[in-house]
Amino acid sequence: MNCETCQLKELVLEPTEIRDVLRCILHTIFFHRTLSLVRPKDVDCDLLDITYVQCGLAELEKEVDEKIDQFIAWVEKHPNRRSQVCLSFFDEKSKNPGWFVNKTERIYWEQWFINLHAMSPKTYSKSNSYKGITNFGGNTLEETSSRRAALESSLNEVLFQIINFANEKKDHIPAIPDRIFNHEIMIPSSSDSVFGWNTDVIRRVLNSGHPYSL
Repeated sequence: MNCETCQLKELVLEPTEIRDVLRCILHTIFFHRTLSLVRPKDVDCDLLDITYVQCGLAELEKEVDEKIDQFIAWVEKHPNRRSQVCLSFFDEKSKNPGWFVNKTERIYWEQWFINLHAMSPKTYSKSNSYKGITNFGGNTLEETSSRRAALESSLNEVLFQIINFANEKKDHIPAIPDRIFNHEIMIPSSSDSVFGWNTDVIRRVLNSGHPYSL
């Protein structure tokens, strides 16, 4: 089984914007990769002028928010670093079934790499360095507005990238009953590399006989 991968455009953002951005991206991917019957709902970002669609599944929303909380906690300990969040879809198959042991292996068929560069807000050492009104983060309101507009534009590009990939890449999707696909959201850990990739995951990939079987 082929594993298709999509490297999304890197987004530069501030820590306070991570929740909006990751919710928007992850739920957009899930919406375009869910075959089960759902009740889609439009959701407005809290800080950005962008509306996206959620599947309307409470358990999925809870899972996404929990992973985002973990990622934000990692960013707080590792400020100003590039990182990745990886959403993987996989199928499970029995491996060497026996009388008493029934092992399963994960066959990954699609992976989405969300590339983020969380930058701490700029602070100004002198109050007279800029005469504009400042917000609590130390940035001028004009600067914040301009930066957020740029982030919204980049995020829209990422959303179009997701939609185009989801529409063009379909042949590799396994025939699975009417349910949400098996998936996992991987975030950086304390032992990760500078780009936030989980070294334990890499080790398991290298030790396995199949490049996409963990």
